[in-house]
Amino acid sequence: MNFEFGRVALVVLFAVIPIAGVVMGLSAPALRSRIPVFIGVFAGLIPIVSLYMPKAFISGPTGMSPRLDQWLIILAGFALLLGIVNVIQTNTRKIRRRESGWPFAVVLLTGLFVMSYFGIYGAVSKQGIGYLPDHSPTAFEWVQDVFFYPLQATIFALLAFFMASAAFRAFRARNTEATILLVGAGFVMAGRVPLLEFLAAPIPPLHAAASQASQALGKLTEWIMDTPNGAAQSGIIIGAALGAASMALRVILGIERGYLGLGKGE
Repeated sequence: MNFEFGRVALVVLFAVIPIAGVVMGLSAPALRSRIPVFIGVFAGLIPIVSLYMPKAFISGPTGMSPRLDQWLIILAGFALLLGIVNVIQTNTRKIRRRESGWPFAVVLLTGLFVMSYFGIYGAVSKQGIGYLPDHSPTAFEWVQDVFFYPLQATIFALLAFFMASAAFRAFRARNTEATILLVGAGFVMAGRVPLLEFLAAPIPPLHAAASQASQALGKLTEWIMDTPNGAAQSGIIIGAALGAASMALRVILGIERGYLGLGKGE
């Protein structure tokens, strides 16, 4: 008999204990916040322990940590389903009450139901959601090509104007930091396009000098992106990683309980 401790432990931790917690929580409301914290502590400790304890029942191809990753994917699928239900409830309430922006809610729900129908039909009929063997698009792909991709391109085109407006407001030399930002952005934008060659195009004797200056400006742009910008990005990534690590420790230690969705008195 092949006894797999990892599988048994996960079943006990994420199946038996939650069911027992629900039963006990009905009779003892104080346990409603204890059991989820207990599960969260062990779910956070398993991936960490698997990095430092190379045992088959924790790490490895069939250990607890890989199986936990697979179970998290399944939970993410259920979370997506709950998100869809929430979107339907919220927008249905907005339409029923004729709140501000309710026509957009109608469009959203229409698109949700239509694309869901075409996707489910493609899965049931085994046609898929891409292209048929004769290279003709399925209904799902046709809606994507005709509606979704043009709308996506329109949104990104509008983002360019918003970015230009934000850059105009940010690139004002009000202080030293803003001046450095303005000068650096000017060098980067000038180094990304053949600006000097364009300006020297009407004057043939300046073509060679403009080409050399453009190459030097390009190298300066690469240095700005790799050194100062890279250092700033590294600092931001390190700060975000420390913040995520601190939040993970708060969850593992049971200090952070906001994910439980309970009231302050529970």
